[in-house]
Amino acid sequence: MSQEALALETEIDRTYISGIERALRNPSLTLIVKLAECLKSTPGALLTPPRDRS
Repeated sequence: MSQEALALETEIDRTYISGIERALRNPSLTLIVKLAECLKSTPGALLTPPRDRS
């Protein structure tokens, strides 16, 4: 899903979503839940660092 599509779906500014991705913004728990619901995921999955793929 693109940042723009996610922004439209969650009613959050695209630049804020970009800031979250780049670790420049710290979303609230409420926002994490909203993003997880939109992405059909869980808050825990969004907060878990990716495993090393090497």
